[in-house]
Amino acid sequence: MKISTKGRYGLRAMIDLATYGKDHSPVFLSDIAKRQEISDKYLEHIFASLHKAGLVKSVRGRKGGYMLNRMASEITLSEILRVLEGPCTLVDCVSDPKTCQKTDICATRDIWAMLGTKIEEILDGITLETLVEKQKEKIEKETIMYHI
Repeated sequence: MKISTKGRYGLRAMIDLATYGKDHSPVFLSDIAKRQEISDKYLEHIFASLHKAGLVKSVRGRKGGYMLNRMASEITLSEILRVLEGPCTLVDCVSDPKTCQKTDICATRDIWAMLGTKIEEILDGITLETLVEKQKEKIEKETIMYHI
């Protein structure tokens, strides 16, 4: 399984939105794009999907932008990635048994299904809030300066 740029950029953008929109004020998409070094147009495409799924809401007007539709502690990575990447299936026959004639007798299909389930369990256990905290820790470690 490989996460596309859409999934990776979408997660980074959601972390940014959760970080800079903490005071429940909208965040400009152009600001997220600059901080994350992502094309404005590509980010608009990503946020259209996130908005349609109800993970973010848009606010119109001069002070408009995007906000999380729920608290960061209530949004899981699996939700975000499912919207941007689709279901977590490693091979097509797991989600659609009709794609293979050997579905009923294939032992490897069971392995792919178990792996997909484990990946989903891990992603379900990580919230956007957890990622925001991890990001803060990494930034703090990077900004520590040692003087001799």
